[in-house]
Amino acid sequence: MEVEGIADLPLHTGHVPPWLVPIMKRLSKAIIEIMLIEWGPSKVIERFSNPLWFQAFNNAIGMDWDSSGSTTVTLGILKEVVDPKAHGFAVLGGKGKNALKVQDEIEILPYDVDKNRLKRISKIVAKVDTTLIQDGHQLYHHSLMVTEDGKWSIIQQGMNLETKFARRYHWKETENFVVEPHSAIAGVKNNVAVNVIERDKDKTRKLLLDLLREDPRKIISMYKQAEAMLKGQLTLDMWIKGGSITIISKEARLVYMKPVEINRIQEILRKMYEIQPVTFEDALVNGLGPSTARALYLISDLIYNEPPSYKDPVNYPYDPFKYAFAIGGKDGVPYPVNRKVAWEVIYTLEDFISRAKLEEKDKEFSLKKLKGLIRDGDK
Repeated sequence: MEVEGIADLPLHTGHVPPWLVPIMKRLSKAIIEIMLIEWGPSKVIERFSNPLWFQAFNNAIGMDWDSSGSTTVTLGILKEVVDPKAHGFAVLGGKGKNALKVQDEIEILPYDVDKNRLKRISKIVAKVDTTLIQDGHQLYHHSLMVTEDGKWSIIQQGMNLETKFARRYHWKETENFVVEPHSAIAGVKNNVAVNVIERDKDKTRKLLLDLLREDPRKIISMYKQAEAMLKGQLTLDMWIKGGSITIISKEARLVYMKPVEINRIQEILRKMYEIQPVTFEDALVNGLGPSTARALYLISDLIYNEPPSYKDPVNYPYDPFKYAFAIGGKDGVPYPVNRKVAWEVIYTLEDFISRAKLEEKDKEFSLKKLKGLIRDGDK
């Protein structure tokens, strides 16, 4: 279901005050443990793939309702409080350098799962949001949640260095990584974007894969031709062959005018030519990146008249502001965190958890006793 509202994530500076950290940790752990009792690990990580629910959780533990840090801090807190063995799921990765540790962290997971599959998925998802979607946001956060039976969800965040607004990309378990694969993309719409994930771009995607399997020299020649068309350096031959130069918007042209290293593109194209990728996933994990993809998008549009989409794929999650009324927010919006209320909530939740665990033990004990009586009765 598509939900509408506001998803501004402006860059906020500063840190979580030391007194708030233990509140956020205890509250996060208590909420997670109640969710695990109610739903189990798979449903818990699926909830985090919903930006509406993620924002509610973030606000309930006292984080700002509209901050870019709502992603990095909340997932950082979760990574600390979630015990992979006790809770049945793990939180991997994080912000900056921690995002690059996912491959190593997958390797040491205490679960009997297909770790190579998880490593591949992590790579593909990161590449989709930088290569198949180019929306002006640089990824700097990558968190993978994975359960003991191999179910997964991923949350990534990118920052637009010009607008200083962040964008969050939510994924839940899927076999589709190319055609509108996200559970949601939370952010503010841009005028400048290019993507090939839209459902009606099958012809464009097929053409792009065909181009990746072509002789690199031919591709570079076509790119130079398309670049000349983009700059208005047209020849009669170019006009005869057509292209959609007249309908590429000024904003879309800005995407293509970014600097391109021809030598680097040639190197990637040679590699693609050697492996002959059958799918975009193959191409992405083997090195297809934003610059090479951008060159191919331009060729696809201006030489073959099969343009990518120039629409920003972001959708708008529900306005999360109301959730900030749980215990308040660290920046004082809508009011400063009420410590007394926060700790009362924590103690109440932890009491619920203790009672629920005791009840579960009582049930197990009763069942064992009942089984014993049945066996004794059969003798």
